[in-house]
Amino acid sequence: MNSGRLTSRDLTAGYLSRMAALNPLLGAVIETNPNAISIAVQRDRERRNGQVRGPLHGIPVLVKDNIATADNMQTTAGSLALVNSKVPADAPIVSRLRAAGAVILGKTNLSEWANFRGFAPFNGWSARGGFTRNPYLLDFDPCGSSSGSAVAPAANLCAASVGTETDGSIVCPSGNNLVVGLKPSMGLLSQDGIIPIGHSQDTAGPMTRTVTDAAIMFGVMQTPFGAAAGQPLPQDYTVFLQRGALKGARIGVDARYFTPDYGGEPDLIAVVQEGMAAMTALGATLVPTDSGDPLAYFDAEFTVLLFEFKAQIADYLETLGHTSMRTLGDLIAFNQRHCPTEMKYFGQELFEISEDLSGDLTDPDYLAARASSLAAAGAHGIDAAIAGGKLDAIIAPSYSFASTPAAVAGYPNISVPIGLTPEGKPAGIWMYSGFLKEPRLLALAYDLEQAIQPRRQPEMLGEVPTEPADEGICEGLPRPQIGGKAHLTHHLGTGKPFKR
Repeated sequence: MNSGRLTSRDLTAGYLSRMAALNPLLGAVIETNPNAISIAVQRDRERRNGQVRGPLHGIPVLVKDNIATADNMQTTAGSLALVNSKVPADAPIVSRLRAAGAVILGKTNLSEWANFRGFAPFNGWSARGGFTRNPYLLDFDPCGSSSGSAVAPAANLCAASVGTETDGSIVCPSGNNLVVGLKPSMGLLSQDGIIPIGHSQDTAGPMTRTVTDAAIMFGVMQTPFGAAAGQPLPQDYTVFLQRGALKGARIGVDARYFTPDYGGEPDLIAVVQEGMAAMTALGATLVPTDSGDPLAYFDAEFTVLLFEFKAQIADYLETLGHTSMRTLGDLIAFNQRHCPTEMKYFGQELFEISEDLSGDLTDPDYLAARASSLAAAGAHGIDAAIAGGKLDAIIAPSYSFASTPAAVAGYPNISVPIGLTPEGKPAGIWMYSGFLKEPRLLALAYDLEQAIQPRRQPEMLGEVPTEPADEGICEGLPRPQIGGKAHLTHHLGTGKPFKR
């Protein structure tokens, strides 16, 4: 672009053309921005006039469809219930992207309501966007909920994307689609304008083809609040991307995540072990560690999110125009009225369980659940492991239950691509550490990436799975209330059932 050999307009048009060709198969993009070309033309004009806003100037970026954009696009979390509603403003992270010169190319598909509506038997489906498919192996789980935000950069439908995570929704799809995904420390990226699940754990994050791109995106979107506000924070995270970061590093390995009971997949683990050998060859010392047992606090985490969702979805809906949706009860009623399109494949059990709670964030049950899960994941989990082993980071295989400790503690977690199994499944290493340790994690991830060069073009191998059966939910409405104490039966990040 600086030399004039490429324009933002041409790049944007190229991505839109590739989307038109591949998205009918992949279902990664729920909607394109009708103003994308005109925005790109404006960025080209600025560049010719000597105004370059930064490294994202003129770069086409996709954002997940639960992140508000005050433009001609929808913000719906993939649900028909919010179609034609109007958000009051861009989410702050979108404002930051626009100010940095990015072209908001469109919205990515997702697991509807960020996988917090019902006990879905699969990831990556929404009523608006249909099914998202993995571009490496079409019948391999793209994971969720940021399915489209991982598939799109993997398949070269954009330069970079933005996803969101409550537990696993950035790192799991990133691992399963061979891209880099950074789930930041809680408080580094604003939650405003993001359709919520629970503000204790919700955060956006970059999903990109390289660690360098993730560092650039992360620095641009940084909008600190809470405990992160007032801390000395880097403005440019690319300065930490130096070779040699793994030399002398102490990397904890939590063995539980290499077992089936904690989501470990043997074929993926075999690829991950190649990445671990590369880390050792680069001078790292791998140290056995125990970062806490998430099975011990899954139910507490679930209770926290159920309480927060009822209260916070109402707060979000209240800000919208052109909609009658104002409460969780309104959304439940909408899904019942539109059951054939919304609930053909699975129900809304999570909505119903949350609705049955008070939503009172001073409730002793809520406060106890939040305190116990936070302590177990943070002080007695990750913090204790890092201090006890003098660790720089802890690693686990992708597509396991290892997203949970960092998610609950509010600590950073990065998914680093490693390679493909013989069958063609992507595999990655998840690397997590303490609060605000993004600079160190990015440095370690960069050193590993540069050594192994994991990027492979997707080839759309395999076959598209057959459509799931109609579960017959609509014939059984209205359904009896669930009632009683809620227990989590599936891992929030991967969707896999617990073996307990």
